[in-house]
Amino acid sequence: MTSIKIKFNNVNEEQQEILVAQLAETGFEGFEQQDDTLFAYIDAERYNEEELAGIAGLNFEKEVIDPQNWNQLWESNFEPVIIDEFCTIRADFHTLEVTTPHEIVITPKMSFGTGHHATTQLMIMLMKNIDFKEKQVLDFGTGTGVLAILAEKLGAYYVLGIDNDEWCVTNANENLERNGCTKTTVMQVTDPHLPGIVHDIILANINRNILLQYMPELFLNTRRGGMILLSGLLREDGDIVAQAAASAGFNFIERRELNNWIALAFKK
Repeated sequence: MTSIKIKFNNVNEEQQEILVAQLAETGFEGFEQQDDTLFAYIDAERYNEEELAGIAGLNFEKEVIDPQNWNQLWESNFEPVIIDEFCTIRADFHTLEVTTPHEIVITPKMSFGTGHHATTQLMIMLMKNIDFKEKQVLDFGTGTGVLAILAEKLGAYYVLGIDNDEWCVTNANENLERNGCTKTTVMQVTDPHLPGIVHDIILANINRNILLQYMPELFLNTRRGGMILLSGLLREDGDIVAQAAASAGFNFIERRELNNWIALAFKK
């Protein structure tokens, strides 16, 4: 798969966070933040330069990345990440002593969810304090499958990960095998509706607009007494998403915040 790499120079941390949120809604699936520079990656078939210019309003540099160069690119930039002294996310070529209770080994391949972004970290922080044992879990927008993998490691008896991107599904299934997961299924779903299966816990690290659109379905797909964990949200998205969740019938439990991003937990 040929990809497009976009480089934004001279953007501060707050600008980068806003850009990531906006770009994620238009198909960008990989992000790398280095000081005052933001790199964003997208499948070449989904790239729309006119749309990008309208969103960003900034000068940017574009580079075409051939499939064979992607692994070399991410390997040169991918570092292990330790989240809340609870979970280590690393690549298989990393050699380090893992001291956290849980470890996930991945090969990102352009899928969102390497563990470096604040939203993934926030979701894992919320998951840390939730009992997943013998629970049925849905990972809505699974990306690399990191959250689905962790849910199984935390004791879930069945995990379903769904994504509308074929590349993500392929990558997530490779990561499931790499982590020895036997109770997790990842599948591509292009239907505009959720599968219609009731779950004890739903994980949804996507973006504000998708969460608002699917909130009624998220409620219907959550078992009574079950929970939903939501992220992909900027600080200013919190109130509108919380209001939508309350209108759907959810009760607020917890809010976490990191680097201008938030994650929210609700109970049905």
